[in-house]
Amino acid sequence: MADFVLSCCSTADLTKEHFQQRDISYICFHYQLDGVDYPDDLGESMPFDKFYAAMANGADTRTSQVNISEFVDYFTPFLEQGKDILHVCLSSGLSGVSNSAENAARIVRERYPERKIYIVDSLGASSGYGLLMDKLADLRDEGMGIDAVRDWAEAHKLELHHWFFSTDLTFYVRGGRISKVAGVFGGLLDICPLLNMDNLGRLIPRAKIRTKKRQEEAVAKAKERQAEREAKRAAEAEAEAAAAAAQAQTEPTPDTAADDSAPADETAAPEETPADEAQSDDADTPQHP
Repeated sequence: MADFVLSCCSTADLTKEHFQQRDISYICFHYQLDGVDYPDDLGESMPFDKFYAAMANGADTRTSQVNISEFVDYFTPFLEQGKDILHVCLSSGLSGVSNSAENAARIVRERYPERKIYIVDSLGASSGYGLLMDKLADLRDEGMGIDAVRDWAEAHKLELHHWFFSTDLTFYVRGGRISKVAGVFGGLLDICPLLNMDNLGRLIPRAKIRTKKRQEEAVAKAKERQAEREAKRAAEAEAEAAAAAAQAQTEPTPDTAADDSAPADETAAPEETPADEAQSDDADTPQHP
């Protein structure tokens, strides 16, 4: 069993059963529906079908992040059990939750100085964020420790590519992202905005495309282009590594260089060297096992 807690926010959009199966802990965001507060507890307090039906019928919805006090209360039981914590947050480009988690981590580190509490900004969201958590769970289950898993997450989190599109402009209008007039004409023309996340974890509009089918084709082409770029980078890196290895084989080793510079008459008596100079030369010579 792992000696650390792998944790994330409920916004990774995995099911409760999936979190339990993968042994991933999570902390719940919050939302309001027509002024009533609910935890984002993966459909337990309100089934998803009722939630989306309420939104479609015009319910007023708002979301709120986890605050510092909630994070402290969430982290503390794990630390009391002697567990280290790796918590991966929703993108800082979409929410301030990573700041709350970092501030809470500073508080609990003072209380439990012997424990490790790491906070990673995923720079991702939704199912892409969930894919990252699944991969980290795989690494943990393979025996990787908390430091190595944290380092892997930081090194590879931007390798996830998030693409989003919507066939309904209603909530873009309600959220103030587009005007009512643009929403009306966009709906009449069946325009769907295509968005993705940049390297700062922000959701960026990339194109306005008519019909869902064309959106799906555009996403597929974007994935193909990205795969081609990554294959090209991998091939270039492999070629550079091969060239470096070939160059290393042609360069003389220190032992070979010493043999080449030896006197032609190897039977000649070596010159006497003062003890202090001999010691200095030995100190600068690589010691081979």
